[in-house]
Amino acid sequence: MRARDKVAMRALRATLSALDNAEAVPVDPADARSSAIEDSPVGAGATEAARRDLSEGDVRDIVRAEATERLDAAAQLTSPAHADRAAQLREEAAVLLRFLDGSEAA
Repeated sequence: MRARDKVAMRALRATLSALDNAEAVPVDPADARSSAIEDSPVGAGATEAARRDLSEGDVRDIVRAEATERLDAAAQLTSPAHADRAAQLREEAAVLLRFLDGSEAA
């Protein structure tokens, strides 16, 4: 962000969101039903749930999926009118793939 690399910022923000979503605990549909207000949890943190812990493999898979998603979208943008957007998507994928290359080599 300090380098003001907009391509990298877009790719990293979206990937951090994907990682954050992957840590979310699945909601039980039975718990999602509305009930009487007097049955609602009370107090600070009463409705909080622990986040899932992702392994390094999980994180790599999510980052790889984000890169693949961008490359697939860029491949579908064949019109000359979309050439700039396709190039941006390829650049974002390259940013993510550089992180993978560094983590898999370690």
